[in-house]
Amino acid sequence: MSNPMRPFDDVRAALLAAAKPVSAIEHVPTAEALGRVLAVDQVSSLNVPPLDNSSMDGYAVNTADVTAPGARLTVAQRIPAGSVGHSLARGTAARIFTGAPVPHGADAIVMQELCTADGNSVTIDHVPRAGEWVRRAGEDIALGSTVLSAGHRLTPQMLGLAASVGCATLPVYRRLKVALFSTGDELVMPGEPLPPGAIYNSNRYVLRGLLEALGCEVEDLGIVPDTLEATRAALRSAAAANDLIVTSGGVSMGEEDHVRPAVQAEGRLDLWLVAMKPGKPVAFGQVNDPAGGEGAAFIGLPGNPVSSFVTFLLLVRPFVLRSMGVANCLPRSIPLPAGFNWTKPDRRREFLRARIGDDGRVDLFPNQGPGVLTSTVWADGLVDNPAGQPVAAGDLVRFIPYSELLS
Repeated sequence: MSNPMRPFDDVRAALLAAAKPVSAIEHVPTAEALGRVLAVDQVSSLNVPPLDNSSMDGYAVNTADVTAPGARLTVAQRIPAGSVGHSLARGTAARIFTGAPVPHGADAIVMQELCTADGNSVTIDHVPRAGEWVRRAGEDIALGSTVLSAGHRLTPQMLGLAASVGCATLPVYRRLKVALFSTGDELVMPGEPLPPGAIYNSNRYVLRGLLEALGCEVEDLGIVPDTLEATRAALRSAAAANDLIVTSGGVSMGEEDHVRPAVQAEGRLDLWLVAMKPGKPVAFGQVNDPAGGEGAAFIGLPGNPVSSFVTFLLLVRPFVLRSMGVANCLPRSIPLPAGFNWTKPDRRREFLRARIGDDGRVDLFPNQGPGVLTSTVWADGLVDNPAGQPVAAGDLVRFIPYSELLS
C-alpha cells in the first residue's frame, strides 16, 4: 500500500518544529554582519539625535521675536554641523545648518528660503511656530530603547541603525553548515562531454546558490553515484561535519532511487510524500554521526529542476532560516487579479510560476512542467493555488513574489 500524501501546511509545520536553531554566538564587526542573524537584542546607550538639532539650513530664532513677517534680527553666531553654539540672546538669530545643535534660547528654525540676509542681519519673512524644523533629542532613538531585536537577519538599514547608536560589533549566530550533493548517473557537470541520455547538473548550481544566498556555509559534495553504498557513505561523511544535508534526486520509489533507503539505514526518515505540485517526493529525517556527534538533519528534494527549486523555496528555506535562529521565516503572499484561466487544477496544492504583467494582473508561464527551468527565470513569483481550485481571469489569486522567497 502506498504512503498517503501529507498536506503541505502539515509538512512545513513539521519541518519547522524539528528545526534546531544553532546556539553558538560570534561577535563580528558591524560592517561585516550583513545577512547574519542577530543573537541578542541591541539596546541604545544614548539618545539619537543626542541634542535638539536643525533639520534645515536656515536661522535659529526665538518665536517671541518673530510675531509678524518682516522681523529684522541681528545674526549673532554661525553654527555648522559638528559644532555647538552659545545661548541665543533675545532679538538675535543664529545662522544654522542641517544637523547642527539648536542653541539654548532658540525654539524654532526658519528655512533659509524664507529669510533675506543683509550683512550682519536677517529679515525673517515667515512667522514660525515653536518647534518648527527642530528634531528633538531622542526623536529617532531613546536612551534605553531596543533598537534591534534578536532573531532578525540583518539588513543594510539595520546595520546603519546599529552604527547610529555606536555598535562597533554585533552578536550573531554562527553560520549554518550545510552539505549538498546530487545523485544520478545521468548527471554530468558543465564543461564535460554530454553522452547520450545524460543531462547537465543544473540543480547543483541552483541549490548551492540558494543556500549561499541565505548565508550558509556550504560543503559541496558534487554528484554521488547511483548506488546504495555510495549514498550511505556520502551521508555519513556529511553528517560528521554539518548541521543539515540537502540532496536532489533519488527520493522516489524507483529501483535506482537510493537516497530514501540510505537515510533509513544511516538514521531515520520521517516523511517523504507531500501534497504539492511540483515536488511531491520530499524526504525529511536525521542522519547519525558515525563518531557519535549530534548528526545532521536531512532534506531530500526531487530531481526535476523546477520541483527542486520550488520545494527548496517553500520547505527548505523556512527550515534553514529557523535553524539559523530567524523568528519569522514564512513568506507572505499578496492578493492579485489573475490574467489567466486555470481550468484543470490538480488535486494537490499547486505553486505556479507566474509574473506580474504591466496591467497589474498575474500571468502564468505557458508550460508548468516540472522540468522547465526556463519558467523559474521568466517568473517573478509563484501563485499559491489551493488543491482543486480552478481560476478564471479576474479572480484574486495568492501571489508570492520572489522578493519573499529569494531574499
